[in-house]
Amino acid sequence: MTSRKAGWLAIITLIGLIAVLPVPEFWIIQLNYIGISSLAVLGLILLTGVGGLTSFGQAAFVGIGAYTSAYLTVNAGLSPWLTLLIGMALTATCAIVLGWITLRMSGHYLPLATIAWGLSLYYIMGNLEALGKYDGILDVQSLKVGGWDLGHGRVFFVMTWSLLLLASLGMIHLLDSRVGRAIRSLKTGSQMAESMGIDTLKFKIGIFTLAALLASMSGWLYAHFQRAVNPSPFGMQIGIEYLFMAVLGGAGHVWGAITGVTITKLLSDQLQVLLPKLIGTSGSYEIIVFGVLLVLTLKYAPEGIWAFVDRRLPKAPRKVDWHQAAPLAHRSKPAAGEVVLQVKDIRKEFGGLVAVNNINFTVQSAQIVGLIGPNGAGKSTTFNLITGVLRPTSGSVTFRGESITNSASREIAKRGISRTFQHVKMIADMTVLENVALGAHLRGDQGAVSAMLRLDRSEEQGLFKEAEFQLRRVGMGEYLHELAGNLAMGQQRLLEIARALCNDPALLLLDEPAAGLRHKEKQALADVLRQLKSEGLSILLVEHDMDLVMQVTDRIVVMEFGTRLIEGTPEEIQASPEVRAAYLGTEH
Repeated sequence: MTSRKAGWLAIITLIGLIAVLPVPEFWIIQLNYIGISSLAVLGLILLTGVGGLTSFGQAAFVGIGAYTSAYLTVNAGLSPWLTLLIGMALTATCAIVLGWITLRMSGHYLPLATIAWGLSLYYIMGNLEALGKYDGILDVQSLKVGGWDLGHGRVFFVMTWSLLLLASLGMIHLLDSRVGRAIRSLKTGSQMAESMGIDTLKFKIGIFTLAALLASMSGWLYAHFQRAVNPSPFGMQIGIEYLFMAVLGGAGHVWGAITGVTITKLLSDQLQVLLPKLIGTSGSYEIIVFGVLLVLTLKYAPEGIWAFVDRRLPKAPRKVDWHQAAPLAHRSKPAAGEVVLQVKDIRKEFGGLVAVNNINFTVQSAQIVGLIGPNGAGKSTTFNLITGVLRPTSGSVTFRGESITNSASREIAKRGISRTFQHVKMIADMTVLENVALGAHLRGDQGAVSAMLRLDRSEEQGLFKEAEFQLRRVGMGEYLHELAGNLAMGQQRLLEIARALCNDPALLLLDEPAAGLRHKEKQALADVLRQLKSEGLSILLVEHDMDLVMQVTDRIVVMEFGTRLIEGTPEEIQASPEVRAAYLGTEH
């Protein structure tokens, strides 16, 4: 039995023992509240800890689930089991609309937006006559199956924690999948993710909605356990408290949700008793303690308390079960002599600054073209214009006969263009294998539900088989299970190349791939580039290492101050006095 299975068996056994042993009823009630809150915080683990999107409005979604079920069971006589589905449907609708509006924002604007609509939903609950205003809705019916009452005590405890464990297991499965890798890429910013073909807005709305659905389920449980609802448990203070629980427990870890909620709930109860005795007066002094605790956590344990536990748990490398997997489908390759990329008169202006000034060049099939020039010549800007990161002021870019001038990065990736970056972009807490498998995102199609139910294993095996092949191709086969953040700079650049190759591109754009590589690694890189060329791959190479450029390129385009200075073979470029002047200057 693996350590993971043993852990799950231990948790299930513990829940069973608590349910049958003579545990004090107060403990059972506390555990029920911990389980209910943990569902809502679990959504924040996905949204904030993994996806990097800060939300203060999670409590409002808990309120939507609670009020929907309370209102429909009391006033319409509907079954609580039906109101769960209705509440989740209403929550999903609100989350999609609010997410579509707010998740386009970044920086401090996103948290401010969640505060705004969180307050709005809270005051709607408190001012609608139909919802009982601030008195709320009373006499909510208990959860029943036939004549069996599930809505209190130990039976409710087993049901709540079973739902929580199922949600946690689904979350673990989700994060260990093609969809999960895309979600984890959101935290690094949109540029790398979009270049892998990931629709970042779609995934942001997706995790925002999933987090809201978990909150809605939490609210449904709360309404039928408490047997009454009012606006107080769904206000901004509780939304901040949920976020505090996630950060305290470990926002990047699934088990951080239960850890944070448990510590907060138990500590709050103890402080409410101890602090008045110590201070000699009553008041909400525990809030001050929690504020200090949050500051200390952010300073000394920014990954949360569960991170300390996680580091000490035994971790086995991923089981290698993909060697017999069917190979992924390949895209058609350009014919010999075909013009793969044509850049015509592209120009980019930033206000009064002309960064790229009417550049022209072409890349043919099975050809390596170098793009060189001094720092600030406009090479990376040209790369960004080709790959859709920037829109040209004028001019056109054509790929295999079709214009991609104003296409988004993810659409260009679908066409068959992959790239690396001048400054390495990767996910440090994912393994090398997982990082590279992210490059094959467009070569799979299984969604979040398939991932949570573990129906995507066949596709995952194919993606990992491709990722291992590309890693071995660039000489990184021995680092499959190493965390990417532990790699040296040169190895990180090779990881980026392997990841780009996983998209099965017809054109590969490499932005300074030799930076940080030792001499032998550069020679190995040169061999890899020659091999890729022999297989029909076209490459556009930006590089400052002139030895490498002269070894592998067929033609070279030299840029200076955003303009094309000269184009020719490596021999012609080496002999050019204009190039020497651009790099070394001229004597007056």
